[in-house]
Amino acid sequence: MTIDFTKNTDGLLPAIIQDNETKNVLMLGYMNQEALNKTLETKKVTFFSRTKKRLWTKGEESGNFLELVSLKTDCDNDTLLIKVKPIGPTCHTGSDTCWQETNNQQFGFLSKLENTIKERKENANSETSYVASLFAKGINKIAQKVGEEAVEVVIEAKDQNADLFLNESADLLFHYLILLQAKGFELNDIIKVLQSREK
Repeated sequence: MTIDFTKNTDGLLPAIIQDNETKNVLMLGYMNQEALNKTLETKKVTFFSRTKKRLWTKGEESGNFLELVSLKTDCDNDTLLIKVKPIGPTCHTGSDTCWQETNNQQFGFLSKLENTIKERKENANSETSYVASLFAKGINKIAQKVGEEAVEVVIEAKDQNADLFLNESADLLFHYLILLQAKGFELNDIIKVLQSREK
């Protein structure tokens, strides 16, 4: 790996810190060659502090270390992407990230859909919202819908119509997300269970 520390007169390169699991960006710091060497040696991310004019290992005072998972450069070899396992919150304010965001796993469109379901559960009128009407009917109706959709997925899996199979699969996933919300859980809770089973 070639890293060009000479592009900036101060010998510092930006280091983007990303959670290896969630893929969320946690913070931005700066490294010189010495900070990089110490990071590689200790496996704990170390920066060069522009205000203190010295090396500092993230977590040296708080205990909230950033354990190194991998490191690579961008196409110009002058920016670092460092994937880490964070031990505790990253920001000095106590937030998970320096952008005051929660460091939860995000699932793109599924996370957006999950948030919409949550909003409908809390705010929507059951007369205009299918999701709200299901919540109004209670857990038994929601669980029944998941069961019905699961049976339909099994039936379509035995046939050769890919379009019907995918549509029924989408219906099952949609109703399962509703059931999770009805029980007070989210996709991240399921992910944690699956991760705990990983050997």
